[in-house]
Amino acid sequence: MLKERLLNDLKESMKNKNLIRKNTIQMIRAAILQVEKDKQIELTEEQVIEIIAKETKKRKNAQIEFEKSGREDLINQNNEEIAILSEYLPKQLSEEEIEIIVKKVIEETGATTMKDMGIVMKKSKEQIGATADGKTVSEIVKKLLT
Repeated sequence: MLKERLLNDLKESMKNKNLIRKNTIQMIRAAILQVEKDKQIELTEEQVIEIIAKETKKRKNAQIEFEKSGREDLINQNNEEIAILSEYLPKQLSEEEIEIIVKKVIEETGATTMKDMGIVMKKSKEQIGATADGKTVSEIVKKLLT
């Protein structure tokens, strides 16, 4: 299970004194524990993956700001954190693979205009899950519906 893997990787990074890896894994585990305590549930594998995907997205968004300010130290650390988080995510779909799924959803729903984007996005995200970020899916849906 992913939570056990995170715990084992945390122990390993502490032994190896890999500070960035240790801090990144601790942050993921803290986010998971926070959700479990707030909702008083045991998270499923898919829910854990969603949390890791959210944390990855936060770092990708922060990367833009770091690049604007020219902070090389933060850019490098952020890139390393993104790489660590990516190890725990499922293989990401290519744009072509996403496009195939979205086309199928458009056919199934009978969507024809941008007014149908919400329905197409919802059904697409259900099928795609954490294997692609919402921004990429949204861009492909817009391209296909115009």
